Amino acid sequence: MQLGIYTFVEVTPDAVTGEQISGYQRMRNLMEEIALADELGLDVFAVGEHHRAEYLISAPAVVLGAAAEKTKKIKLSSAVTVLSSDDPVRVFQQFATVDLISGGRAEIMAGRGSFIESFPLFGYDLKDYDTLFAEKLELLMQLNEGEFVTWKGKHRSPINNLGIYPRPYQDKIPIWIAVGGTPESIVRAGTLGLPMALAIIGGSPRHFAPHTKLYRDAYAKSGHDSSKLQLGINSHTFIANTSQQAADLFFPSYAQMMSRIGKERGWPPTTRQQFDYMRSEQGSLLVGSPQQVIDKILYEHELFGHTRFLAQMSVGTMPHQQMMRSIELFGTVVAPAVKKALAPILNHDIA
Repeated sequence: MQLGIYTFVEVTPDAVTGEQISGYQRMRNLMEEIALADELGLDVFAVGEHHRAEYLISAPAVVLGAAAEKTKKIKLSSAVTVLSSDDPVRVFQQFATVDLISGGRAEIMAGRGSFIESFPLFGYDLKDYDTLFAEKLELLMQLNEGEFVTWKGKHRSPINNLGIYPRPYQDKIPIWIAVGGTPESIVRAGTLGLPMALAIIGGSPRHFAPHTKLYRDAYAKSGHDSSKLQLGINSHTFIANTSQQAADLFFPSYAQMMSRIGKERGWPPTTRQQFDYMRSEQGSLLVGSPQQVIDKILYEHELFGHTRFLAQMSVGTMPHQQMMRSIELFGTVVAPAVKKALAPILNHDIA
């Protein structure tokens, strides 16, 4: 299993002190976090795209290009690229450039976006929410197949046998589809034979097992080689020396951000009681000691048989040193233990 980190790079006031660092300092901190993940041998680091004041990253490819020069082996991905409101040609060109800088480590995680600010910002109508993504994903996949492209759609001007440059270092850039549980999105990923990343940020993980089965069924029904199927699980995660320390450090920023988003969507404020319940053995939060996080990743692997796990370690701005310690524990304790525990299973599957 690949293990890594994803972040939306929040720039919100510290939930305890009320202090807020500058965008410049947050970006410097992010580069240190990515470099540490690479040094520790983690497999993936992904940064998300948002167009809101609470988040720093609206141009993931620029950030990943900078990270490429500070790292050697780690895969560099978006999490996600809001493809519906972007131009697939520019997306491909930007990530092909990152791929060249990094020597073949770029990935695209495409999604429809959990917020809607990018649609009016770039002149798109929300009534086209679904058709925009489907059409632009089709074009992005075609761009990835070869140098010259002929294409025609509804939401973009046609392309008539034009070359698309630069070409990536890899033969093709891996394109993942990020989903939050919408059945249509899950079936689309499986039907197209694309890797799928499923975000589990609430409820009980076992309730998501039908989603992963739906993906596997659609993948197999469409004639794709099941041995090549890639499935990722993305979850809120934070690790400290002890369970209590992890909970106490993570809760203030988590509650602040989730309550802010919840207010927009008509949800009640996040309470410590809810938070502690979600930290329980079968809850969605992987917040605790290294052993607790190891156990929960392995529990989820029993449910899903996934090939990748990505941890979102900041939900709201976390103090940099606390983030670095969580990454350190993830890379030095959790990841090796998970890979060791799963090695016999994976070797048996290969045999």
